[in-house]
Amino acid sequence: MGSTYGDLYAAIGIHSGLACWAATDLPSALLAVRQGGGPEAMPGDGPPIPTIVFHGDRDTTVRSNNGDRIVRQSIGGTSTKERVHRGRVPGGHDYTRTVHTDAGGRLEHWKIHGAGHAWSGGSPAGSYTDPDGPDATREMLRFFLEHSLPERRN
Repeated sequence: MGSTYGDLYAAIGIHSGLACWAATDLPSALLAVRQGGGPEAMPGDGPPIPTIVFHGDRDTTVRSNNGDRIVRQSIGGTSTKERVHRGRVPGGHDYTRTVHTDAGGRLEHWKIHGAGHAWSGGSPAGSYTDPDGPDATREMLRFFLEHSLPERRN
């Protein structure tokens, strides 16, 4: 949605998902979740949209190389400065947060070490949640609040 309607979205958040155009039907979707896929560059003609990606490196439902593909697709041919931060949630998962910055915005890739196919930082009462964090909801909210669309004039 973000690459197709870039004028409507200030930022994109993806958790355990596929790259844009990784699949066009059910058979290609099943192949993509197992092997990854999608074009290397983001389809569309607009500027890159700030993107935050979360993916567990032990996700056996949607393989973690899909998160890597989203990052490569979002960066495209743009030259970025890369900063890598490693951390650990107290009593929880280790993670690597890679921040790619360019003149047009920023991309964050959170790789959660040891996490499977579950929402990172979710409530232990929920299904498909991983309370051992990091808190994807909090980090996505922070990221979205840091980016906004210019005010439109009618």
